Amino acid sequence: MTQIKAALAAPAAQGGMTRRSPRARSRRATLAPAALTLARGAARAGLSRLHVLQALRCAATLGLAVALARLAGALIETGGLDGIALGLAGACLLAGAGLGSLIEARSAALEAEVAAALLDAAEARLAGMPARAAADLPRGAVIAGLQRHPGALARLVVGHAAARRMMGLGPVLTAGAVALVSWQAALALLLATPVMIVFFALVGGMIRDRAAAQEAALGRLATQFADRVRALPTILAAHGLPRETAKLDRRLKAYADGTMGVLAVAFLNAGVLDFFASLAIAILAVFLGLGHLGLAEVPGFAHLALWQSLLILLLAPEYFLPFRRYAELYHAKAEGEAAAEALAWAFAEDAARETPERGVVPAAPGARGLVLPHAGPVADFDLPETGLVALTGPSGAGKSTLLRVLAGVEAPLAGAVRRPGQGLPATWVSLDTPIPAGTLGAAIADGAPATPEAVAAAAATLGLSDDPHWPGGLDAPVRAGAENLSGGQRVRVAVARLLLRPCIAFCDEPTAKLDPANAARVRHALAWAARTRLIVVATHDPALVAMADRRIALGATRSERQAA
Repeated sequence: MTQIKAALAAPAAQGGMTRRSPRARSRRATLAPAALTLARGAARAGLSRLHVLQALRCAATLGLAVALARLAGALIETGGLDGIALGLAGACLLAGAGLGSLIEARSAALEAEVAAALLDAAEARLAGMPARAAADLPRGAVIAGLQRHPGALARLVVGHAAARRMMGLGPVLTAGAVALVSWQAALALLLATPVMIVFFALVGGMIRDRAAAQEAALGRLATQFADRVRALPTILAAHGLPRETAKLDRRLKAYADGTMGVLAVAFLNAGVLDFFASLAIAILAVFLGLGHLGLAEVPGFAHLALWQSLLILLLAPEYFLPFRRYAELYHAKAEGEAAAEALAWAFAEDAARETPERGVVPAAPGARGLVLPHAGPVADFDLPETGLVALTGPSGAGKSTLLRVLAGVEAPLAGAVRRPGQGLPATWVSLDTPIPAGTLGAAIADGAPATPEAVAAAAATLGLSDDPHWPGGLDAPVRAGAENLSGGQRVRVAVARLLLRPCIAFCDEPTAKLDPANAARVRHALAWAARTRLIVVATHDPALVAMADRRIALGATRSERQAA
């Protein structure tokens, strides 16, 4: 079934970025929190342990500052070493270093776990997505997004979340430690906090918009690149390489400009915070110096012991450190939110509500109450255990859609289907059947436990072993992506593969693009296979329809359906 979905999704997914209406963009925005919810759920347990480690490291840092202040004060004032302070400094230093290393390791491991969980969920969503919905996704943007977006979301819910928690906890603990020495100094530190919060609010909207523009530019670049690689032979034949190169250069410049825009705002944010932090520390140093020199009686800064003044100066940078760390990761917040919106297709909150009403599964093989997307209702019909069933009707009547519904790779808007051997594997045959690189014999035997003799017989039945346009017999080469095969050769390989697999087969226009001789070979091969299994074909070929045991006409009048 995975091969069927890959075959169906390949052609349309190679197109450009799908245009979406403002309403659709708004709907995607409302779905974005679903990705964040999944990421936060995956990170919750590990993040709690990470917060505990960060609080312990903060306590070790405060203890180190107290020990260093007492040690330096004793050295300056008495010229002697304070053994207790020295021991405490060494213990806090080792504890802080060990906790810091553990925090970094745990944070990196947790981000990897969250990213892997998001990637697994996105892959599962792709595997379970209807073929038409998967085909509508822009291939380049999806591939680039699955490489970047899970990591960006993981940094948001792990690294940024930890920095946000410490921005609330760290300054409070530090200010409390400073307040034990001088509550006026602690108040001076607290007064600098609103300025930083206001600045975060002002910068937030700017960096969020630039991050969204950066992600959009990357999606357009990836989609255009994938599309141009697919169409490269046509571009070269039309001498359009310089024009397409110029287009890609413009996309690259737009993405580079978006990246530099995000980094510029992030650096500006960090620079302004450093300015305010340095200014606050300088003011504290001046007041403490004036107090020790006896030049000014500033309440809370005069008549302090030397070690107390040193402690305030040591703790002041620690007070601003969580703000600086948060500023460094502020762009991670914007990138993570943009990634959550971009992954809305994979984590739609209303996916369950979009699941169509399947109805009661028929007791016997067949379909009841089917309503096809873009084609409307289909009259009820039964399916035999074996035989050749032809789906007929004018173009646009829904033959290929019904074939995908019967194969189980696309859901109807309403109704239910039961096929013989429900749940067993099925084979898909079309012009876009995936064929692995290697040899003709390996391509035919792919996935089938067949003997070399059976493979040779299947190839001979379809005229593949002596094809003048593909010499070499069973050793004829198949290049990567089967680029050296025509659509007709792909179909004949798929039909030969079908002969080796004793399972139901679904064939979409199996005789299209074939010359009369090869079309006749395919018809007879399908008729022969239909003796022992069910073969369902969607076709315009009157000769193939004439060989069918049963015909299901779409877009026909009541009398035509009765005649069929």
